[in-house]
Parts: sequence; C-alpha cells; structure tokens
Amino acid sequence: MHENAQIVIIGGGIIGCSIAYHLTLMGLTDVIIIEKGELTSGSTWHAAGLIGQLRSNQNVTQMLKYSVELYKRLEKETDLTTGWQESGCLHLACCRDRFSELKRGAAMARGFGLDMHIISPKDALDLFPIMDLKGVIGAAFIPSDGQADPSGLTMAMAKGAKSRGARIYRQTLVTGFELKGSRVTAVNTNKGKITCETVVNAAGMWGKEIGRMMGINIPLVPFQHQYLVTEDIYGMPSNLPTMRDKDSLLYYKKEVGGLVIGGYERDGIPWAVDGIPKDFTQKLLAADFDHFEPLSTGAIKRIPILETTGIVRMINGPEAFTPDGNCIMGPAPEMDNCFVATGFNAFGIAAGGGAGKMMAEWIIEGEPSVNLWPLDIARFGKHHSGTKYLIDRTKEIYGKHYTISWPYEEHGTARCIKQSPLYSILTNKGAVYGQKFGWERANWFAQEGLEQKDIPSFDTPNWFAQVGKEHRTVREKVGLIDQSSFSKFEVEGDGALQFLNYLAANNINKPLGNVTYTQLCNERGGVECDVTISRLSEKLFFIITGTAFGVHDFTWIKRHIPCDSSVAIRDVTSCYSMINVCGPYSRELLQTSTEDVISNERLQFGQCRYITIGYAPALVVRITYTGELGYEIYVQPEYCKYIYEILWKNGQDLGVKNVGYRAIDSLRLEKGYRYWGAELTPDHNPYESGVGFCVDLKKGSFIGRDALLRIKEVGPNRKLCCFTLNDAKPVFFRGGETICHKGEVLGVVTSGGYGYTIKKNIAYGFIETDYVNFNEYEIDYYGEKISATVHEKALYDPNREKIFI
Repeated sequence: MHENAQIVIIGGGIIGCSIAYHLTLMGLTDVIIIEKGELTSGSTWHAAGLIGQLRSNQNVTQMLKYSVELYKRLEKETDLTTGWQESGCLHLACCRDRFSELKRGAAMARGFGLDMHIISPKDALDLFPIMDLKGVIGAAFIPSDGQADPSGLTMAMAKGAKSRGARIYRQTLVTGFELKGSRVTAVNTNKGKITCETVVNAAGMWGKEIGRMMGINIPLVPFQHQYLVTEDIYGMPSNLPTMRDKDSLLYYKKEVGGLVIGGYERDGIPWAVDGIPKDFTQKLLAADFDHFEPLSTGAIKRIPILETTGIVRMINGPEAFTPDGNCIMGPAPEMDNCFVATGFNAFGIAAGGGAGKMMAEWIIEGEPSVNLWPLDIARFGKHHSGTKYLIDRTKEIYGKHYTISWPYEEHGTARCIKQSPLYSILTNKGAVYGQKFGWERANWFAQEGLEQKDIPSFDTPNWFAQVGKEHRTVREKVGLIDQSSFSKFEVEGDGALQFLNYLAANNINKPLGNVTYTQLCNERGGVECDVTISRLSEKLFFIITGTAFGVHDFTWIKRHIPCDSSVAIRDVTSCYSMINVCGPYSRELLQTSTEDVISNERLQFGQCRYITIGYAPALVVRITYTGELGYEIYVQPEYCKYIYEILWKNGQDLGVKNVGYRAIDSLRLEKGYRYWGAELTPDHNPYESGVGFCVDLKKGSFIGRDALLRIKEVGPNRKLCCFTLNDAKPVFFRGGETICHKGEVLGVVTSGGYGYTIKKNIAYGFIETDYVNFNEYEIDYYGEKISATVHEKALYDPNREKIFI
C-alpha cells in the first residue's frame, strides 16, 4: 500500500475506473482506486449493459453521447474486449400520450445533436421482427444507441488508467477517515492509511454509507432490479436493436442467441435500507419470480415466442436509486476536498464514460466543461437524508422510471415536509400545491367548482384558465403570493461589503436600505448564482435566492469566505416568511395596512425598509419578478398569518386575489425576467443572457471580471432571444424544444409558456449572434413545426414604466 496519493477514489466500478481513466488522461497520475472486492463487483458486474443517450437535459445528453464516443474507441486503445455494439434502440408507443412523449423526444434529440426518428409500426416490426405489433401505434428509433459488456468497459478503463500511472488496490476495505476541519486528510483502510489531497466517493450503492463516515449527506437507496436471460431463440435476427416497451414497463436486448428481458415494476423493492452487508461482493439476491411475473406476462404478449422459450437465469441485483431519478455528482457541500459520483439509477453504464470525464474536469479545473446542475449533489438538502423520506420518494421514482413523463407533474409521496404558516389558510382557499426542495408551494388556486388537483395531460391542462385569472389579477389589480420558500442568507462582518463586492458582478457598495440585483460569476464569466442583496446596515447584508438553489448558492458563497473571521454567513431561510404583494394596487393595499409612509419617494424601486403592519414588524423590499409594482414582505413566521389576514381584509375593495407560482412564471416570461438554471447558468455569461446591465466593470476586481471584460470588448457569441409563436393556440413548453431557421437547428428552448396579457405563446432560447436577425424561425413542438417571431425588447412594459410608478 502506498501511504499517500493526490487523489483517492473509493469504488472500482465503471464510475470509479472512468474517473481514474480521465484524471490520468488529463495528466494527473497520482491516483489510487480502492475497491473492497474485485473491480466491477458491485452493481457494475450484473448490469444489463444498455447504452441509451437521450435525457431531458441537453448537457446530460451530451455527457452520455461522450460515453458512446469513448466506448467506440476504447477496445482499440486498450486491446481489451468491451462488447460495444451500435445496435440502435427502438422505442414503442402503445397509447396517444406515449406517442406524444416520443415525438417530443425526437424534437428534443434533434436540438441536442442526436438522431431520433419517428417511425411507423411496420418499420418497427422490420427492426424487431420477433415481436407482436398488437397495440403499437407508433415508434421511434435512435440508431447510435447500443449495448456493451459492463465489466469489459470497466476493465478497459482501469487498464488505461494504470498505463498512465494510476494504482488500484483490490480487497481493500475503507474503515474510516481522518478529518481536519472541513477536509479529509487521510483514508483509513484495513490495509493501512493513505493520506491524500482529494477523496472521490464513487462507491455505488455503498455511497451513502461512505458519505456518512465523513459527514456527507448522500441520498440514495438500493433497490432490487431483476432481469432474465432466455435460452437461444430459433431464428433470432443477427442485428436486433435494443428495445424499450415502456407502456409495458419493459426493456429488451439481444444476448448471444437469446434475449435479456428486464423492466421497472411500479412497486419496486428497496433493499438493505439499514446498511449493506460488508461481505456483499459480487453477489446476487435470490430471484423473485412472483414479483417479476407481471413483467414476464407483458413480455410474452409482446414477444409470443417467449412462452415456449426457456430461462437460463434470473438476475436479481441491487442498484442505487435517488429521490429524483438523477445521479449524484460534484463537490460535497459539507467538505472542501470531497467529490461524489454515485446513485446512477440503473444508467451507470450509459453514463460511465461521460461521468468520468465530467468528474475529472470538476476535480482538476474546479468545474465541468458543461453545467450539470440537474446532477449536482447541491440540489439536495437535509430533509433528503431521512430513511423514511428516501424509501417513500425513491420507491415512487423507481416506479415511474418507465411511466409517462407528464408536463408539470408533481410527486405524491414525502409531501408536507416544509409548510408556510399560510398552508392551511390557502388550502381552504383552493390552493393546489406542488413541492420544491421539500416546500409546499401553491401552484394555482382552484375556484368556481374546479377540482383541487392537477389532471395530467399533454393538451390544455385543467388549470389553464384559472392561472390566466391569477395572471390578470396581478396585471390589473393586486395579488398576494406566499413565497416563504425563498432561500435566505445573512452575510455579516467587518469585511462583508468588500467580500460581497468581490463575489458579485454588480456593485454592492450602495447606501443603507438599497437592494442590488446581481449575478455571482465564475472565472469564465458564467453565472453561478442569481440573487438580490439588500444592505440592512453597514455590516449586514440580506441575500435572497430561489427555493431550490439554497444549498448551491450558500456553498458557493461559503467556499469563498476569507479565513480571517471578518465575514460570517448564516442560512436564515426558516427565520422569515414572505408575502409578495404585487400589482398596480399593491402600494394602496400596503399603505392601508401600515402607518408608515411608503410613497414612491420614501420607498423607491430597489430599496428596502423596516415598517410595521398592524402590530407586526416587517422588512419590506420593493422589487418585482412579475413586472408590476410590488413589495416583498419578510416577517418572522409567527407574524405571517396575522399580516396575511390584514392584507386580505384590506384588499377586498381592491380586488385582491391569491396567486400561485404558475402565474408567476407566465408573468415573468412576458416581462423577460430570467430564471437560474434555464436562461442563467454557469454555461452562459450575463452579456449572453441579457443581464449585462448588472455587470459593473468599473468598481474594481471581482470574480470573472477579466473574462467579462474580454466578452464585452468583442461581443458575446450567443444571445438569449425571446420568441412568440405565430399561432394563438396555447402550447406548453417544457424546455428542450428545437429552434430552427429554414430547417437548420439554431438552438433549444430554455423555458417558455403562455402570456395571458399578450395572448401569445412565449419561448426563450440561446442562438448564435449571426442568426438573431432573421424574419422566419420555427420551433418544433411535439413534431409540429410552428413559425415564430423574434423580439428585441420585453413583450410587456418594455420601458419599465410599471415597476417605477
């Protein structure tokens, strides 16, 4: 055993070996892999080996596309058999909604640079002639998908890593860690101690346990996953693609002369939730034929010859699943030198090559080459760590692995974890709640006899008209929005101003009571955080960010705090509720509820003040995300209900109504306000995203200034454009739809929706600056090419007159 290494990777499956392969490929060779058994002896060795590439996120799809590129050349590079076959993948649709999902996928794939063809049932039969077409109404085919031998891929990457200096220790059990502050200084094993600079947890389904040893929350649960291998099938075609029949919850791939048949049953079985046995190495669980029977019945209906085909073996191997169905990657928020790459939800083989590359970039360069927020461990919080939560939510996610992905779909399990003080009041007023980061948030309000729930649909949803009424309430009268879920921080200290001005692109050095909207950028100028910062005193600043971005933004800020104790940061999310009063009558409503003067002269846009509402103290921030005059009222939770009731009573003559988050989205789209994770990301700088007005290059040094200065001098390569469809029929963008000009793909939709004031469909997307002045554009919506018009200015109140009145 070597006593030290620059990087120690825990886990010798496909992910750990891929990380080592790519670290050494990038020139970092002092790398050790620790594996408690033999390489691939966790989930890798029993994985089915299907390689699919398309995901709902463009960057995640690019990551998987890289896997295929790597697997194509890996065998030649290492002289080890990988079993890679570019067989293509066939997707069946047996209902109209599934076919809509496939058509959306094909349109999305085109924008992501992936070929996916919508084909007829007859074409599907030509590709997979041993199936029965009964019930099939359409299909799609991705020719570049394939299959491979998971163990072969892993061994090849391990060989590549070793050839460049990496060391691999098998039969070596991690027993603990030595910590100093927020850093791991050594990994303890049953064969000795290894001091190190960086630790990578790539331990698969053991990842949660390894994380617990060093104080890191890694929310995953092992689930039993079964597939069977048949005997040889007479007349089996030699070039059979893999196939996914998701309406039957099944997948198929050719295995020598037979088939591998597996699926994702609705009632998945969690395994070893109290801890995986330490001796569980290269082992399987007992076959559960009774549990698999519904899948096998569907398989026989689809492929009748299976009824008389024997079974060689049933594989029941546990795999790690997460509460949102995405893997867990990135730097652990709790530690300064620990990275995580685990919980791959049965697509670890498909992701293996690309995940290793992204992790190597993250470790060496501080960030991956593309933004991977959907996979970032910072998307999880403390409430994700409980065993009951993990089992309940992850079981639901496992059961939805192959079900239809509905627009605006909410989960049904692990609900009501975090509630505003207004939860019961708003429920009684018709609130239909969704959940974000554990918070219950009113998406819309069911009135006039409407059923108080979402009804899944690819057509006009049951809430469409009601959200329109809420939208118009904000535009014409006054709305109340419970936004208590916003993440909130306090930054305080002698060095707080200097520190925040170094982090922020905008200038924070403003008089007390001023509010600054700003981005926090990385060294490339990409947007890491999108926040508002209120200066409450000389040394105290109040930061607001989105509900789901709290851990991410808090960690970004904390990691830059100086070591001299001149700055402290506190998460105060639970210390404040927030009611947003917005609309042209919002000042009138607020003024009738307080004795303090809140005229435009006394409280201007971009300012904050402490006032009293009734008997209750409150911090009022005049800011807007709806494009109307508005005020965010921050109060301690015990005052929230009291203040709401005052506002509700005083607002009756003004037409006050409750408003939900879906109306907020429609309002902000009309006004052109950006959303972090869509229009604002680490992949895009403020000038590309149209928020260059928030960059103050004259204030002095700040993170990303040099890059932003160069970008401003030469001009951005891309531009965020606003489109409206030249078709008044409402459509419901989900992001990823393809933007084209005369058949040429220019970009994809970042976000979109219906503008109830302008009565048009709105979409945003980045395109290269050379293509922003055309008259004709098209957006591919579920396979329908809809003409679109680009707009230079905001669609609503382009001169910002409404917010300054």
